[in-house]
Amino acid sequence: MTSAEKYYHSLLTFGIMPGLDRIKILLERLGNPEKSLRCIHVAGTNGKGTVCSFLASVLTTAGYKTGLYTSPYIVDFRERIRVDGEMISETELDNITGTVKTEIEKLKAEDIIITEFEAVTAAAFLYYKTVGCDFVVLETGLGGRFDATNVIERPLVSVIVSISLDHVNILGNTISEIAYEKCGIIKNGCSVVTNSAQTADALKMIKEQSESRQSILSIADVSAIKVLESSVKGSDIFYSGRSVFVPFPGMHQAENCITALTVIDLLKQQGIAISERAVREGIAKTRNPARCEIVSENPLIILDGCHNEDSARALCSVMENHLKGKKISALMGMMADKDVDKVLSLMLPHFYKVYTVTPSNPRAMDGNVLADKIKRLGTDAQSLDFKTDIIVQLINSINKEEVLIVCGSLYLCSDVYGIIKSSS
Repeated sequence: MTSAEKYYHSLLTFGIMPGLDRIKILLERLGNPEKSLRCIHVAGTNGKGTVCSFLASVLTTAGYKTGLYTSPYIVDFRERIRVDGEMISETELDNITGTVKTEIEKLKAEDIIITEFEAVTAAAFLYYKTVGCDFVVLETGLGGRFDATNVIERPLVSVIVSISLDHVNILGNTISEIAYEKCGIIKNGCSVVTNSAQTADALKMIKEQSESRQSILSIADVSAIKVLESSVKGSDIFYSGRSVFVPFPGMHQAENCITALTVIDLLKQQGIAISERAVREGIAKTRNPARCEIVSENPLIILDGCHNEDSARALCSVMENHLKGKKISALMGMMADKDVDKVLSLMLPHFYKVYTVTPSNPRAMDGNVLADKIKRLGTDAQSLDFKTDIIVQLINSINKEEVLIVCGSLYLCSDVYGIIKSSS
């Protein structure tokens, strides 16, 4: 762990505090780097990272210097701040962090406490300005209205991806309440994109908020997607006159893809030159770790950070459509503040056995508790100590005809990804 990463994590104890006043003050002290950036802003519950990755890949392929800001990271903290697919270097991160830290310490002396996400967001804005990005694709951290990324005044496009019940203790108890918070990124007179797979309540709120801000809403029509061919490696689809290869399995990823394509078309209407070759190639070479990611083909090992009802349903769909008849086991770890019972009820019918662990996060559910839950629901489960040699033994024990799915949390996928890479 670098000194910069340690510094940002040291701010975690201050927690999540709603409001944009602090980040605005910090950015003002840094010269308001965000005001010089042209951003595409993406909020929602499921699919944010994938849509952001599609957009950044297409823009980079089209020849633009493109920043990509996402969270959380899978293996390396620096994944959160990328330009043209490359992580910020350790030296650059140290330099930017030094500048940001100086201002944070000054603000602390004034009783203005900056949180981790605010600090990292400010560092990202400063870096993107410093290297001269043409565009920045910006993923919200949590919510939208009070998210630190929402300091940008006029995005090129605001994107609202799939909305479901998540973080209810912070964002609200209903889809409408959560959608209202996500729609906080919609700005007056700016283009807005969503897709028709949204629930009726979410779509109603998105329409209302777009209209109230006199913003033109474009809705990608998921019923118009034609799947030409599909496998666990991805799908060839036809939509709105285009044939593209979506390099992730599942209909939900095709829906994420056409959402990104709708954004691309709006950017082209704004005079931004993006060739059809760049669109096709950019989509096809997009990578998004731990979203139905195949990390081994023989045996087949898939990492998927599904952690709520909608993402669990998406993984189940992939298993039903592409892994039917396969003997599937799972390595699972979950956060205690998620709807664990609902996720288990959806996924357990697909697994003949589940190995549970405790992910390295303070919010993690104890692996023994999770195993007991699974056993009570009628599926064989075994709790494992989360140690490198034990996970390696499990992976090596998987028969070449079997499938192992690592799921339940991006934090778990991050830990396992590191183990797989270090042992390969």
